[in-house]
Amino acid sequence: MSSNLVIITGDFKSRLAIPFITGGIKAGFPSPAQDYMSDSLDFNHDIIRHPESTFYARVKGDSMIDAGICDGDIVVVDRSIEAVHGDIIVAYIDGEFTIKYLDLAHKEDGYILLVPANKHYEPIKLFVSDPLVIWGVVAWTIKKRPGNNTQELP
Repeated sequence: MSSNLVIITGDFKSRLAIPFITGGIKAGFPSPAQDYMSDSLDFNHDIIRHPESTFYARVKGDSMIDAGICDGDIVVVDRSIEAVHGDIIVAYIDGEFTIKYLDLAHKEDGYILLVPANKHYEPIKLFVSDPLVIWGVVAWTIKKRPGNNTQELP
């Protein structure tokens, strides 16, 4: 399997209000952000729509790198969303979790594909008789940007 996930539990009952810049952040000329901090974002309320069916998973591997999902990222997976063609899903096959695009274009031909977003990996072809559990649909990706650490600049 080209990608694995590590399941992480979340505490969705608590509130976690973080200041939120409502006017957006410009990628051009800087503006004083403090003037725009008039709201807050609560991950447990604003990001998690269905707490009883949501879980986090840490991505291991690079099979979805061209979709912007990289090794070490955290995905927020909602099990209450019905997976449709083109969704990024978490599937359980052969005793492992994997994250891939769901391709239902060949369903009438008797198979589906789990498609990686990395040209170095082949799609996984699954027939009706193959065991597959779709654990949920990826609703969000949480990334740690490169360089976000305590190292000094060169």
